[in-house]
Amino acid sequence: MTAAQQQYPLGTTVRPINGPGEVELFNQLRYAFDDEIAGDLVAGRRRPEWLWVALHEGRVVARAGWWCRAGDERPLLFDIFDCAEGHETAGRRLLETALAAVAADGATPPQWVRFVPGGWRDDPAVRPGVDALVALVEEQGATPFVERLRFQWNPGTPLGEPDKRLSFRPVAGREELVDLMTEVLDGTLDAHSRRDLLTMTPRQAALEQYEDEMEKYTTPRDWWRVAVLPGGEPVGFVIAARNSYNAIIAYLGVRPAHRGHGYADSLLTEGTRLLAETGVPRVRATTDLGNTPMAAAFLRAGYVNYEREIHYAWS
Repeated sequence: MTAAQQQYPLGTTVRPINGPGEVELFNQLRYAFDDEIAGDLVAGRRRPEWLWVALHEGRVVARAGWWCRAGDERPLLFDIFDCAEGHETAGRRLLETALAAVAADGATPPQWVRFVPGGWRDDPAVRPGVDALVALVEEQGATPFVERLRFQWNPGTPLGEPDKRLSFRPVAGREELVDLMTEVLDGTLDAHSRRDLLTMTPRQAALEQYEDEMEKYTTPRDWWRVAVLPGGEPVGFVIAARNSYNAIIAYLGVRPAHRGHGYADSLLTEGTRLLAETGVPRVRATTDLGNTPMAAAFLRAGYVNYEREIHYAWS
């Protein structure tokens, strides 16, 4: 018997799904991404061997799923983990088995990410379930990494007036953007960037982020805008894009020498305006809970903080 189909006491079976035909089975437990899973399998953002279930008497009592960008060879995020109340033992066994299979080559498992309501800690209808999942993930060696705020701008929300101090132009090319990304890492409040800077130079961290993220966006490069002063000096940049699901503000940065002058608001307005003019149904963005200046900028721009996400990482 393989590890992928181990039999556990009390009639519990832990295994990956047997292809797209078992998406409905996988979705017996419900979460935010259920309507996307079938399409993700077709697009290569998920694989059957990354979608695991624990079955008890033919019913799914726990499940786990990993996601990647189309074309990636390894999962990028562990973004689905659900366990029915009273079936924590099955959830534990599922997690042990699936983690060992998905990270079989000894690589560090991807971060676990869970979407939660903004006030989840104070909500008795939500917190016990989240705490139960957290406990199971922590048993496998994960520790809290960061909590992030999820924002959404809806069409019809007023946009700020253009900043008369600035003009905007497209990013000149790869080198200019990597240079600007390198500069804005000075004093960054982003937890992932701060982690990268523990083992990389700012230039290395910026280049890796460019290659792993920015370069993968297929939307027009002239949506990548640099804000400049009348003399032509750049003060910062905003990356407006579309990922596989939504229009997004992918990255916004202000050069250290120009912080404190409200330029983040101007950049955010420009990026949002670009996306709004394409007729998108919404614009989404995220920032760390600890990045209070950026969170405040989103709120001033009319974005709604509709959700949070918690991240747990394996070292």
